[in-house]
Amino acid sequence: MNKDIKYFGIDISCLVFDVTDSEGNYYQFKNNEFGFKKFSKLLGCNSHCVMEATGYYHYQLAYHLLELGTKVSVENPLSVKRFIQMELSKVKTDKSDSKLICAYAEQVELKLWKGNSKNDIECLQIVRTLSVYAKQSTMLKNKLHGEAVLGNPSKEVVRSLKRSLKQLQKEMADLEDKLLALVKTEHQDLLTRLKTIPGIGPKTAIMLIVLTGGFNRFTNASELCSYAGLTPVIRQSGSSVKGRPRISKMGNQKLRNLLFMCSFNACKYNRACRDLYERIVAKGKSKKLALIAVCNKLLKQAYAIAKSGLIYDGNYKSTLVKK
Repeated sequence: MNKDIKYFGIDISCLVFDVTDSEGNYYQFKNNEFGFKKFSKLLGCNSHCVMEATGYYHYQLAYHLLELGTKVSVENPLSVKRFIQMELSKVKTDKSDSKLICAYAEQVELKLWKGNSKNDIECLQIVRTLSVYAKQSTMLKNKLHGEAVLGNPSKEVVRSLKRSLKQLQKEMADLEDKLLALVKTEHQDLLTRLKTIPGIGPKTAIMLIVLTGGFNRFTNASELCSYAGLTPVIRQSGSSVKGRPRISKMGNQKLRNLLFMCSFNACKYNRACRDLYERIVAKGKSKKLALIAVCNKLLKQAYAIAKSGLIYDGNYKSTLVKK
């Protein structure tokens, strides 16, 4: 704990945010620009604001503080929850949570939150919207199939469904074009290099860049694998508890699912991934476990290429070569 820093524990909800500082003072403000300005008057050059990543509610305040030059940390809610459980707190209110978040800030090593550029924010919004549209498209296709098997479907219903599906597909195509243009403005070289990895196609390369912030949010490949939820979890205690190893799944599900779909092609065309898959299966391990290992390998290859400025070369010993 740095005694020169004044910590502010912040618990945010949809309408308000509760604040407790290092001196035990408690405040409550509205979760809007007016509330942000009132809260800003309490801050000094040695202030450090700490909050949980609560869905979307924390973003506006976090970016407001970042623009002021105030130190901000956005912590994993699970980490804060575990800390609160260790404190054996019997009270669960917004006020008590802000107090405990402040205590958490004083006792752990915090990472500064840097936010995303406007370009990155727009890319993430497009990806989230495409995900919603993809689900809607599947629903419409299933509905069309359902109407067809009735034997005597309503022509008006079928026409309406087809119009909706066509419009949805047009919106998706427009957004995909916009996403590609945005990614190319900042990461054209990285996009080109990622596509040289066998098993990673153009759409996957774009998604990797968007979901990882151009790989700039990670200092090593292990951090990236943890972010994707691909790191192993081992449960073992004494002679009675010996659980099967599994992946944590405490990470970005979209990125994990994306890599799993890529792993099938990687096993065919990516020599390093194919050798890894065959080696694990030969040991009697399950094919699913081998595919997860391939996901991990693919992600590490992508990270190495992103950080080294090299392209993939299957004939080179390190699998990378200068571009």
